[in-house]
Amino acid sequence: MIIFRYLTREILLTMAAVAGVLLLVIMGSRFIRYFADAAEGDIPASILGNLMLFHLPGFLELILPLAFFLGILLAYGQLYLNSEITVLVACGTSPARLLQVSLVPATLVAVLVGLCSLWLTPAGALHNAVMLEDQRSRLDFTALAPGRFQDFGGGRTAYTESFSDDGSRMQEVFISENQRRRDGTPERAVTRAASGYQTVDPETGSRFLVLADGERYSVDPGRFEAERLQFATYAVRLALGGDRRDLESVDYATTRELVSDDSSQARAQLQWRLSLPIMVFILTLMAMPLSRVNPRQGRFAKLLPAIFLHVCYLSLLLAALDAIGRGSLPAAIGMWPIHAAFLALGLGMMVRAQKKGMR
Repeated sequence: MIIFRYLTREILLTMAAVAGVLLLVIMGSRFIRYFADAAEGDIPASILGNLMLFHLPGFLELILPLAFFLGILLAYGQLYLNSEITVLVACGTSPARLLQVSLVPATLVAVLVGLCSLWLTPAGALHNAVMLEDQRSRLDFTALAPGRFQDFGGGRTAYTESFSDDGSRMQEVFISENQRRRDGTPERAVTRAASGYQTVDPETGSRFLVLADGERYSVDPGRFEAERLQFATYAVRLALGGDRRDLESVDYATTRELVSDDSSQARAQLQWRLSLPIMVFILTLMAMPLSRVNPRQGRFAKLLPAIFLHVCYLSLLLAALDAIGRGSLPAAIGMWPIHAAFLALGLGMMVRAQKKGMR
């Protein structure tokens, strides 16, 4: 029992350190992308925290299998360097027993990965998609900062002096447009209005910016004439209803919905979600013989081949996901031959290591 707790603690502590580093790198990269979008006015900065929080399960489902794999390699590699594994084997602890000890934390990690892949990740992805769609369809100018000229999308540059208290209306609006008419001729226009707000047509889903009490000046390049329009209300279409993102994708579907869906895309997504926790156990099997090193090699000697194996495994699963979704690979075959091949590889490595005595 003492040995079990000791080995489990070494594996989980190493896994936590590796997972923390990988999570910081991946989340930092995604945060920079979102921050750049917020700086360009595509999304409001106020939702960045929620977006990152609901992306976390999607990161963890990919990071945890790799972190646990590397955790076993590094933890057991250090034990080999310290001759602790050699002492354990000399005292009667067989390689099969070490594998059994490793499968206990592997089960815990597989449960966490399954929880993310089967439930939390699709729920978080749907939440983020709905949040972004709500921002797009409700208030495009929430990302605008008062007193600054900013890109408003569609070749428009907007300026507003201030917002109303509830943030639903712009005050003292200036919009510069550089667009083309229906006949293809270029048009440049400048619009000034006392106020403006956004609305959505309930029938078509198209979004309009409604300006009130203002003037619009338009000119064709090369002409010495300008048109002046004075208006009480003027509507600018921002996007068509067909521009809405597809929220019916299988990526956002619950696992229960995927089980009852016979489409190739649903079958591919279901097998992908099931593959991630299965992957944890197969990687554990391969990590045991790979962790065996001698003092001259160092515990990082087999780190590169191990990462290469993981990349091959994950790449093949992703390729199968795409092939099943396109219908070029039958769902009945699916990803299972890939798991079987790497399981056979892991068993072969274990048998070979046992023949060498793992000492």
